[in-house]
Amino acid sequence: MTIDVEQYLNKTFPGLTLTPSLYQQWDIGIHVEFGAGFYQWKDNGRLNLARFHYVYHQALAIFNEIFSYSDEILLVTNIYQYKPAEGKKKRIKVYDRYIKNKQLKYHLKQQTLPYVWDDEDVYISRFFLKCRKQDIHYVLLIKAACNEDFRLKPKFGTGYSYPDVFFINLTKNVIFFIYDDRGCEVIATNKETIKPLGLKFRNWIDNRN
Repeated sequence: MTIDVEQYLNKTFPGLTLTPSLYQQWDIGIHVEFGAGFYQWKDNGRLNLARFHYVYHQALAIFNEIFSYSDEILLVTNIYQYKPAEGKKKRIKVYDRYIKNKQLKYHLKQQTLPYVWDDEDVYISRFFLKCRKQDIHYVLLIKAACNEDFRLKPKFGTGYSYPDVFFINLTKNVIFFIYDDRGCEVIATNKETIKPLGLKFRNWIDNRN
């Protein structure tokens, strides 16, 4: 069954815009800080890989707590495009590289949206695919989401065109978004759904917001 992202959001998360800072738009949610106590760089100027391994551990632990193999997932990707470069659209690498079930790619949907910050020269090219946890290389996908600002692999792209990837649990009505190596946001329609998450990972939660 085909599902439309905007219709789902309007019905389940009314008023929400699927962009970063989800937990600031929605009453039920948590903000998790990654890598607390670890700096990205060593004194010798090299990347602190121990920090990134810890970040990956945190992100995967949260993902696995939210998503079971029986849950239906909507994998949504926002790509930000300049209108003058419309003829040179960036190739979407999320679904080429990170979908195990290649047959699912035939069900990939795309829609074009105006940029949410009223920049007339930029628009959002949104891709979305209904799948399950076992259909995706979620470990690599999560690592790539964390690697946005650094020369680490796996990686989605570079610079301004780096996409935002949202994991929507259609079964539990939870949205999980890793904005980069600094942290992630989780929102839900029901407090009880993410209460175990908040208890289990309470030491990671940023209580300043």
